[in-house]
Amino acid sequence: MDDVVTSFIQKHQLIKPNSTVLVAVSGGPDSMALLYYFKTIREKWQLNLIALSVDHKLRGEESKQDLEFVRDICHRWNVAFVGTAVDVKKHKEKHQVGTQVAARTLRYQFFEEQMEKFQADYLAIAHHGDDQLETLVMRLVRSANSSSLTGISAKRPFASGAIIRPLLCVTKQEIESYCKKNDIQFRLDPSNESIDYTRNYFRKKIIPHLKSKNENIHKTIQYLSESLAMDEEFLKQEAIKLFNEVVQVQDNPRKVMFDIDVFQSRASALQRRAYHLILNYLYEDDLPKDLSYVHEEQIQSLLNKENGTIQIDFPRHLRVEKAYNKLIFYFHHHNKIPSPFHEFLPIPGEVVLPNGGKIYATYIDEIPCHDKYTYICTSEITLPLQVRTRQPGDRMTWKGLNGSKKIKDIFIDEKIPLHERNSWPIVTDNKGDIIWLVGLRKQEIMPNKGKSIYIKLNYEQGT
Repeated sequence: MDDVVTSFIQKHQLIKPNSTVLVAVSGGPDSMALLYYFKTIREKWQLNLIALSVDHKLRGEESKQDLEFVRDICHRWNVAFVGTAVDVKKHKEKHQVGTQVAARTLRYQFFEEQMEKFQADYLAIAHHGDDQLETLVMRLVRSANSSSLTGISAKRPFASGAIIRPLLCVTKQEIESYCKKNDIQFRLDPSNESIDYTRNYFRKKIIPHLKSKNENIHKTIQYLSESLAMDEEFLKQEAIKLFNEVVQVQDNPRKVMFDIDVFQSRASALQRRAYHLILNYLYEDDLPKDLSYVHEEQIQSLLNKENGTIQIDFPRHLRVEKAYNKLIFYFHHHNKIPSPFHEFLPIPGEVVLPNGGKIYATYIDEIPCHDKYTYICTSEITLPLQVRTRQPGDRMTWKGLNGSKKIKDIFIDEKIPLHERNSWPIVTDNKGDIIWLVGLRKQEIMPNKGKSIYIKLNYEQGT
């Protein structure tokens, strides 16, 4: 087994000479074999070796004895040792998580602290080939995300260095034979025999059937996992490029949008991954547990619908809205209805809008260059001017239009998303006539010249 593991380490460049290696040791056969292996190569590789052990306080005196057992073995093998005890039950109750999740969280917190303390290069963990097989089969049953099938990585960044798993190339049986051959003592955790835990069920009931068809399936699975990981990394980088080129993001409030036709012109494999990047951005890498492939299918369906405007709701008040050729992701709250806005606009002066934007007003004596965010009228308009949001029955007219048009229909023509319409700024004169639907329509494109004074309005978007 030594040669197989060494070859695996060299192939994946898991460690370098003159490094500090922390080894996570529970006292079971896997971790004791891993610690023994590192003890045998310590001098050749000039390693600073430190064993870490955690008592999770789940089996009372028995788990405490496991830690003491590891301490004694380390003393006998002349290996530095650091142990700790953590309160898994308390963490579980406080954070409302399962036992396994709580134990893993506290265990890795300790590992991270020790990595930083010793400025260690590597944390070695005793996951083996059967663990890899169990993991992929479990994920195949639970997940529809292809990235999940990359399995357990042989090496990944962690704290001051990296987590490494040198035993992924060998089976549980090979490890047990290694322990027997080298007279390596170990302790067994009775909970590993219970099929109440999902992983144990797969280990006891499913994996033996797979091994009966292919005794080297752990090697097949490891190769598959590595191949998928390389493919996934390439696709991830391409999806990041797609995200940066096509997707528009807004931080406050969090919002994402993109043009549907541009997005759909890219490969579907990249679209799916960009969709996951969008969700990670919006949920700040804290994805809801009830988010699944069903939501991904809903997105695809939404992209392909011909309806002008349609919405779907995701977990935690995330709404996805198709507004004509745009797909928009934003958060909303069912109990919050946008309040109507209505204020007088002083001249000179300004009005601050609910969306963070501003409308400025000033007197000028010449007509300057203007754009859709600038409105110029004569001082003969009925003052004071007012800024408000839309009201039922709102209509406006402008030069060249026969009659008037509903504000609602203008929004539809301009493909304004539903969630933006109720906060869109409207400027009226004191008679209530709409003179400027900001950025969209002006009652008068340009006032008649020859006047001595004009009023200039400027709209500045919020950040």
